[in-house]
Amino acid sequence: AVVTIGTMATPAEKAINKLENDTGLSIAHYDARFLKPLDEELFHEIAQKFSKIITIEDGVINGGFGSAVLEFVSKNNYQNAVIRLGIPDEFIEHGAQQELYAKLGLDADGLYKSFKKVMSEETTAKEKELIF
Repeated sequence: AVVTIGTMATPAEKAINKLENDTGLSIAHYDARFLKPLDEELFHEIAQKFSKIITIEDGVINGGFGSAVLEFVSKNNYQNAVIRLGIPDEFIEHGAQQELYAKLGLDADGLYKSFKKVMSEETTAKEKELIF
């Protein structure tokens, strides 16, 4: 499942549409409308349904939305892989927002590449259906 927060919904949706067209798979996309408190009911549903959870945020990864999801998964003894995409905890030079998103892999093309990496060729067709 792909879970986005804030402005990341639009580029994620573009990447998902491209991946669905390329693979024929249907990919679940959840747009979390708020960070706190974490919607635990929703995340129980996601964790029980999918083997991998990809979080996408336009904030720093460490201590951010993806970290909260990772804590939730751990606290509830789920075995899901949580892949956190966002801004690394390092100095980011100034620039236009779209240019920085592209440089950080947070634009539609970068997210598409990340999704493809998660769905590596080593993953079986049945597993691919459960990933997203």
